[in-house]
Amino acid sequence: MKLERVLPYSKKLLTLALSQGDIAIDATVGNGHDTLFLARLVGDSGHVYGFDIQKEALTNTSTLLQKEDVTNVTLIHDSHANVSQHLEASLHHKIKAAIFNLGYLPGGDKTITTTPDSTVNAINRLLKIMPSEGLIILVVYHGHPEGAVERDALLEYVSTIEQKQANVLQYRFLNQVNAPPFIIAIEKK
Repeated sequence: MKLERVLPYSKKLLTLALSQGDIAIDATVGNGHDTLFLARLVGDSGHVYGFDIQKEALTNTSTLLQKEDVTNVTLIHDSHANVSQHLEASLHHKIKAAIFNLGYLPGGDKTITTTPDSTVNAINRLLKIMPSEGLIILVVYHGHPEGAVERDALLEYVSTIEQKQANVLQYRFLNQVNAPPFIIAIEKK
């Protein structure tokens, strides 16, 4: 047996959570790789809503999706904290999974990062509107100063989520150097 690395494990969890026709959220579209992965999982009968505060990220993602001929995605230039404002109420209970890659845009401006406040607000909103067994995955990149602050705030926050509201899993390698990313997975009950 070989332990799965963090990113393949996040994709495995998404594969288990999503089916054709589902609604998924890419809360930090970045360069579009997770957006594309989600779009393929939910198929033409499903839909992905992708959020990012940076135009560059939305442009990169749009270019990738066009190249791959993927059309079941709506890209939104706004914070993931405002997810419920951009989806019709009738879609809220159909959101089966959401993924966040926290930190900064790879290849972009490293001074623009995700923040604990917006991430916690987004998680709270998603937990209110997602159905039972909805899954939120946070890939936490904490090898930079803002990432360490966000990591600490998130770990404190998720440890206070009541067990009757959600199951919270942390998946990480403990003996690796250079602050490797880790996963926090939240499954709504």
